[in-house]
Amino acid sequence: MNPSARVANACRRGIASALLAAITTSCQAQAPAPDDRELKLSVAVAPAFPLGAAAKAWSEAMAAAASGRIVTKLHPGASLAQRDAGREFFAVRDGQADLAVGSALSWSIQLPAAGVYALPWIAPETADLAALVAAPEVAGLVMKRAEAAGVVIVAMAPLGHRVLATVERAVRAPADLEGLRLRVTGGPAIVETLAALGARPEAMGFVQAQEALAAGRLDGQDGLATSFVAARFPATGYRQLAQLGAFGDAMLFAVRRPIWDAWTDAQRASAVATARAVARETDAQGREAVAERELVAGGMGETRLTRAGVAAFSARAAGVRSARGLAVGADLVAAAERVVALAREAREMAGEAPAAPR
Repeated sequence: MNPSARVANACRRGIASALLAAITTSCQAQAPAPDDRELKLSVAVAPAFPLGAAAKAWSEAMAAAASGRIVTKLHPGASLAQRDAGREFFAVRDGQADLAVGSALSWSIQLPAAGVYALPWIAPETADLAALVAAPEVAGLVMKRAEAAGVVIVAMAPLGHRVLATVERAVRAPADLEGLRLRVTGGPAIVETLAALGARPEAMGFVQAQEALAAGRLDGQDGLATSFVAARFPATGYRQLAQLGAFGDAMLFAVRRPIWDAWTDAQRASAVATARAVARETDAQGREAVAERELVAGGMGETRLTRAGVAAFSARAAGVRSARGLAVGADLVAAAERVVALAREAREMAGEAPAAPR
């Protein structure tokens, strides 16, 4: 077995151990939840997108389980969290939602530890992000801090890297971002990073962005490639796509602690088993890669950074990463950096060439 395979297998075994450790924490016995009680499952996007598809698949899998059946109703659009993905973690904690499949980047606003997966350029390559999300030492710390806040995370999966679409200017070096007016939807960490690189990031809604684009007051947008395909970016004036590898993301499958405590052992096992199965099969990173190719096929130019290119961007945004790392926690950041370094070493020993960010 080659080193990459050994690392992957170790990560899979480790994440299973971390999940079991998190879900077997002793708790006060409560009455089991009735099998036919309909629980509210929150997700920020529709099933047409990887995150929404995973939430739908989890809901269906729990309902179909032969043992420990759990009935849920899907609430897309973060409708249980004031239509704000950044509020979703607390919506689960406080009872507006019972379960959720969320973005680590979005949830990091309320659960700082989740921001470890989205620290600027901590895992800029596809394989880096996959290794980071699978790492038990990282997952265990994130899960422990979520549980302390009243939310049990039962599974994780890589969601992919965000990309940058621009109207005219190709972004190949930090100087190319100077003065660009960018719509940002990923939260404060992305705003701060792009501002540190000289851009002019701004949070705005979809309609507002369309108006700004039509008026020539918008130069680009940050987001996932799947969302750009849905919005038909090549047809609306966007001509360049930059895969900077700056912001990775993970999907988190979560249950409100009082619901978890009230479930029977069979229900807990069902929730974990189905979430882990969906996490294994979702292939969100693959869907983002397909979407990127579709954007290029639609006429958009494409920029992929080398490791040297990544280093140039990362150096310019080092202050943001350092500040964000303080909120995440020094122990968690150090663990994440070790995981990525070891995963790269294993790939290089196996003779794999460095991959451009995806």
